[in-house]
Amino acid sequence: MRDWLAATIFVAALAGPAAAQTADERPATITQPTPGWNYERRSVDIPMRDGVTLHTVILIPSGAKDAPILLTRTPYNAEGMTMQQKSGRMDAVLDGYDNATDVIVAGGYIRVVQDVRGKYGSQGIYMMNPALAHTQWNPTDTDDSTDAYDTIDWLVKHLPQSNGKVGVLGISYDGFTALMPLINPHPALAVAVPMNPMVDGWRGDDWFHNGAFRQGLDYVWEQIATRDNSSPWTDNHYDSYDDAMEGGSAGAIARAHGLDQIGFWRKIAAHPAYDSFWSEQAMDTVLAKQPLKVPVMLVHSLWDQEDIYGATAVYKAIEPKDTANDRVFLTLGPWYHGQEIDQGSNLGAIKWDQDTAKWWRWHVLAPFLSHWLKGTPMDVAPVTVFQSGANEWQRRSDWPGAPATAKLYLKPDMAVGFEPAGGKAETADYVSDPAHPVTFVPRPVRPVSYEDDHWKAWLTSDQRNASSRPDVLSFTSDALTAPVTISGQPMVHLNAATSGSDSDWVVKLIDVYPDQVPLDHAMGGYQLAVGMDIFRGRYRESLAEAKPIAANKPLDYVFALPNANHVFLPGHRIMVQVQSSWFPLYDRNPQKFVPNIFFAKPGDYQKAMQKVTVAGPGESYIALPLVK
Repeated sequence: MRDWLAATIFVAALAGPAAAQTADERPATITQPTPGWNYERRSVDIPMRDGVTLHTVILIPSGAKDAPILLTRTPYNAEGMTMQQKSGRMDAVLDGYDNATDVIVAGGYIRVVQDVRGKYGSQGIYMMNPALAHTQWNPTDTDDSTDAYDTIDWLVKHLPQSNGKVGVLGISYDGFTALMPLINPHPALAVAVPMNPMVDGWRGDDWFHNGAFRQGLDYVWEQIATRDNSSPWTDNHYDSYDDAMEGGSAGAIARAHGLDQIGFWRKIAAHPAYDSFWSEQAMDTVLAKQPLKVPVMLVHSLWDQEDIYGATAVYKAIEPKDTANDRVFLTLGPWYHGQEIDQGSNLGAIKWDQDTAKWWRWHVLAPFLSHWLKGTPMDVAPVTVFQSGANEWQRRSDWPGAPATAKLYLKPDMAVGFEPAGGKAETADYVSDPAHPVTFVPRPVRPVSYEDDHWKAWLTSDQRNASSRPDVLSFTSDALTAPVTISGQPMVHLNAATSGSDSDWVVKLIDVYPDQVPLDHAMGGYQLAVGMDIFRGRYRESLAEAKPIAANKPLDYVFALPNANHVFLPGHRIMVQVQSSWFPLYDRNPQKFVPNIFFAKPGDYQKAMQKVTVAGPGESYIALPLVK
């Protein structure tokens, strides 16, 4: 009886005021159990030279000794990128963006991922791809090169498991941050692997292509509006075409979505031409002025839907410094943006007869990193490039493989050939109507996503949807009786007139498959774009200054298509398409000159008659890097 009474008094006491203080079932601090883990995880805040700390995740393989460090600096959440799965296995937690997981884990590298300034766990302000410190475009004392230097310095001093050698790598934005440490590099920086880097946002990477604006406003908003990307961009339609048409100009869409609050958008809107804001920050230009101190492998995707310009531009800028041809390397793979760390057997409907990404990781990336970070021998060519059509890897000493000198002419009767039509001037005509723009993929156009091929493989999507439109010219050769091989960068030489005072020109070089393909019937007649791009006509005379186009006057437009290494096989045909819109990926040109297209009014958009010269002295052509 007394025991029961004592228990009752004890329970009653727990229910009183004291119980309220101890009712929280969570411990004051938590210790993460790590049974069976094959790595140690640390989250630290590394101080920079100005006192700002940058949040950094460090994964150290169990038993690591004399291990090199692989560093990625990112705006995309270091904690999230290193916790892809709830697992004690390093390969599981690294199964995500920027991680060539198989190579990193098998190589025994210490993996370090850091939030850049102003993002997620890092302190400080955020600027999109900040320019070098103490310049007109970045008046602060720091940039991604100084932050990388300070981070590397801390790592080699605080990680006794390391051998004191650090490599940097990353994709896209993180490819940009892998380029920046090459400026005044830390002595411990032994190698850099920038993959699909953001290099020149106006010439051909994220924001513009030759002056035509890529309407990635959702990315600008979500990346900058908040530190942790917690404020979403909202759409009112399933089809992004409807959203963009309803919104009007890019400036009107931006204003409706609150981008006037975003400093980077205000800079874009104020600098629609290739002025010093863009040219002075272009990383190929910046690195061309720097001494070559660190071995570099630039990784380029031949069908990169986001940054198809940058890697080869940097290679062109710094390769001449490599007089021994043993410090600057280049890979060109048959991939979408970042596919080199993914499965690489196909790109959309196009099959490569092998897992190209896996082959590259084990035969090129792994020995390259091991050589510079561990001192092991390697047999990696200065240039490793995939040849589509033949579907095989090639080892080269340099790039490009051939000069763009062979002229593929646009001819009357919608033909192309390597001999000019000659004779009197003739044109092929179409009407371009901004009220009915040509889409870059068939509708419905869905938002950017890597969940399927709609976005990531659109550059290899079948172009028959465009070729069936009356406002797209499709010039086609006869079926080839012998292979035609190109290796380098095709150059467009378009002679055309418009009835308007401004115009966009889209040119596509296409491999047309035979009408029937044995064993792969769905590929019959497929139109694979080998290279295509857009040019905004107002920059015909100067990229830095917009000028009206003289109406109804044939004028020359010269611009490059993306790099290609392709064989047009016998039985295939070569096609060239020409059109004047590529929507909604690129904003619509009103076809009436206005000072800034971002702020074109509804009444500015007008139809235009477009005339492409296909015979006579000004006959249009594409100069191909033909391998004979």
